[in-house]
Amino acid sequence: MENQILTPEAGLPGLRGAEHIGFTVPDIEEAVRFFVDVIGCEVAYELQLTPANGNWMETHLNVHPDAAVEKIAFLTCGNGPNLEIFQYSAPDQRRSQPRNSDIGGHHVAFYVHDLDKAVEYLRGKDVVILGEPTDSKGPSEGQRWVYFLTPWGMQLELVSYPQGKAYQKR
Repeated sequence: MENQILTPEAGLPGLRGAEHIGFTVPDIEEAVRFFVDVIGCEVAYELQLTPANGNWMETHLNVHPDAAVEKIAFLTCGNGPNLEIFQYSAPDQRRSQPRNSDIGGHHVAFYVHDLDKAVEYLRGKDVVILGEPTDSKGPSEGQRWVYFLTPWGMQLELVSYPQGKAYQKR
């Protein structure tokens, strides 16, 4: 099943899964240091995007025509999807970090085998932990989770379910 191509009756033909998660940060050097030194990701490559003149940025990326991608870092993080981190400048750029409740709000969740050990590690790195680990109920029973913040305020999550989740045992 690992290399099997999923062929749902509806949806993208040949869908294999999520390849990467992309997001924009205010300071890419700080972000790369955090994801490498604290989370344990590895830099696969870094590059700059030099678009053609005109409306290339608006047409291809749905951003202001004068927006510029100052730098892109592509990171691998264990067995999950890769991270594509951008640092943009744009005349109409919003600088506030969206919350999960905002339209476009998001978070990235990292799976760990021992949640308590991972939380203790993050606290030792002075990472802000939001509350205490929570036990899921219902279909996700067997999972524990906790949110935490990057230095620039982005929400991340740790999840762990070494014995599986309730819905997986059906």
